[in-house]
Amino acid sequence: MDALERLSTVEELRRLMARYVRYADHQRWQDLANLFTPDGTFTPHKPDGSVWLHMEGREGIAATVGASGGPGVTLVHHLFSDEIDVDSETDAHGVWAMEDIVTRPADAAVSEDIPFRGMHGFGHYHARFVKTNGTWHIAELKQTRLRLDFTT
Repeated sequence: MDALERLSTVEELRRLMARYVRYADHQRWQDLANLFTPDGTFTPHKPDGSVWLHMEGREGIAATVGASGGPGVTLVHHLFSDEIDVDSETDAHGVWAMEDIVTRPADAAVSEDIPFRGMHGFGHYHARFVKTNGTWHIAELKQTRLRLDFTT
């Protein structure tokens, strides 16, 4: 793989992650899930490093992340600096600094899985990508947290 192909791949992966956060903000859960491989995983962690949730497969991802949205919920995701390594023509991995804000209605139920009405989070996305049939997908996405601020 030459330098131009490598840079082209880096840009494709940046755009893939940009679609991921745009689909999240617009609550387009099935579109978001389709960015993953059919057996892809998404695992958000708490600031202490423990697993908050673990989702497997497109349908599992769409259903679980979709439960955090709904009428009256506002989602805002930002991606910042990225570190992308292209391992081969079909494999890559990267890390993105991120920030997210979730605002739920005042009457939204609070549960163990969603213990807030408002959340402001900071951390990183760690992604592993694979390219199949000419298209890059997320095979594994892990979200680590530096800080989570909740309002209830």
